[in-house]
Amino acid sequence: MNSTVHNRILRIARREVFRIATRPLYLFCMIIAPLFCYLFFTTLMWNGLPTDMPAGVVDLDNTATTRSIIRNLDAFQQTKIVAHYPSFADARKAMQQGKIYAFYYIPEGTTDKALASRQPKVSFYTNYSYLVAGSLLYKDQRTMSELAGGAIGRATLYAKGATEDQAMAFLQPIVIDSHILNNPWLNYSVYLSNTILPGILMLLIFMTTVYTIGSEMKTNTQKEWMSMADNSITVALTGKLLPQTLVFFVMATFYNAYLYGFLHYPCNSGILPMLFAGLLLVLASQAFGVFLFGLFTTVRLALSTASLWGVISFSISGMSFPVMAMNPALQALANLFPLRHYFLIYVDLALNGYPLIYAWHSVVALMLFMLLPFFILKRLRTVLLHYVYIP
Repeated sequence: MNSTVHNRILRIARREVFRIATRPLYLFCMIIAPLFCYLFFTTLMWNGLPTDMPAGVVDLDNTATTRSIIRNLDAFQQTKIVAHYPSFADARKAMQQGKIYAFYYIPEGTTDKALASRQPKVSFYTNYSYLVAGSLLYKDQRTMSELAGGAIGRATLYAKGATEDQAMAFLQPIVIDSHILNNPWLNYSVYLSNTILPGILMLLIFMTTVYTIGSEMKTNTQKEWMSMADNSITVALTGKLLPQTLVFFVMATFYNAYLYGFLHYPCNSGILPMLFAGLLLVLASQAFGVFLFGLFTTVRLALSTASLWGVISFSISGMSFPVMAMNPALQALANLFPLRHYFLIYVDLALNGYPLIYAWHSVVALMLFMLLPFFILKRLRTVLLHYVYIP
């Protein structure tokens, strides 16, 4: 790059810095909105998992054994017994009204049947309209039922003269030794925040990139911009996007330092590869934004598509539902979203601790996104030099 081109890029970059500094919308989209989302989503899930979720009990047996079961259920971290109901109908009504997420039903005669080895049945009902709350309360109630059954069975075996070793061998013939990999705390924020935060940044980059090019046409300053670049679309885009690249990379660096340095989320590969992944995401997102504007050449359509593409990314990246379980057509479509490849890099590097070479396919995919603007550069140059903006 000769000195003349270098100077033109710097002049355009200085012009863009002035535009950013004098327009509050840029400040909001590039700094305030990302920082707010970082803090909002991580504090929203600060405890890792929701705790003390309201649940109810219908205890028609009301014995010392069933009261002990209820106390133990209430002792679980995710469950809080907030009400005792006299009947099944009352508990169901409370759950339908949203007062509780679940209730535990103990029919009359449960203790007597258990002591007589007649297999009593207890029931638990959960509201799966709230997926997380329903799943966690279901797990607690099922665990409590198994523990209660085991305790009653152990007492029965003791009464028949069995030793503790004999009783435990009968109740639990196979001992389960579980090891939770990568996220042993079962912190829900670890699963979500590492993809939601870069996904939000990606969405803001899409929209900011489209807007910053479209605003030149809207204010009828695109010819001035192109004149500063000697009508070179490559120089014009480089100078215009360079300040935004630096700001967005700082935002990507901040969320990496915040997640892995301050919150101490798992980062088994070290933070440098994740910073590199953040840089790739920023550049790929900017390139995709340029491609969208060059493809549609109108701010309205390009912004709408950028918003749609960014929002769908959260569902199809694999963080909330595994891509391998999707329809084959959707599995192929997932490769067209930059966030999908960033998610794979995060899983391979930060969670599994593999070297960067193991994520080469995702790195290459993000680099291919950076080539998208080259398919529309000629069309974009023509639009900027000859088209007239019509409100």
